[in-house]
Amino acid sequence: MRKLSSEELNRKSVTEFRASEKSPFIIVLDNIRSLNNVGSIFRTADAFIVEAVYLCGITATPPHREIQKSALGATESVVWKHFEKTTDAVMHLRESGFTIVSVEQAEGSVSLDKFTPEKGKKYALVFGHEVRGVSEEVVMMSDGCIEIPQYGTKHSFNVAVSAGIVLWHLSHMINNIK
Repeated sequence: MRKLSSEELNRKSVTEFRASEKSPFIIVLDNIRSLNNVGSIFRTADAFIVEAVYLCGITATPPHREIQKSALGATESVVWKHFEKTTDAVMHLRESGFTIVSVEQAEGSVSLDKFTPEKGKKYALVFGHEVRGVSEEVVMMSDGCIEIPQYGTKHSFNVAVSAGIVLWHLSHMINNIK
């Protein structure tokens, strides 16, 4: 066994990425304060060919050196928009036919392992502030909430880790729906 070289990985160019069919997901970042988290989420969005990342409220926007450190160029491939208020982004997405799903521990939330995305549906996945989570106002506007099962003493994951877990699971589910 040996490690593959970059050339052997056959990665898409930015132009090929932009032209490729996207997964049915848009990521919405609700007031994320860490630029490293924002960059990491861009990199994850690139890996799963996400349609776009919506940066809301205090969430920093590219270009920024701290975002680039963890995004490693993903801000060039992944389309992004900034909204002054997360609620405006949610209303825009709803009007565009997206199902709004907040990733949050909430009354009535569905465990990620029990959530099956529907083929042909588009989803806006809302990830919240590192300490406060998704705002109550946005949770109330959501069509539902999904929660990542946890078994230790902590009650949350880092937001970039959450985005990776959720996108991997949902991408896997979408690719296996007949």
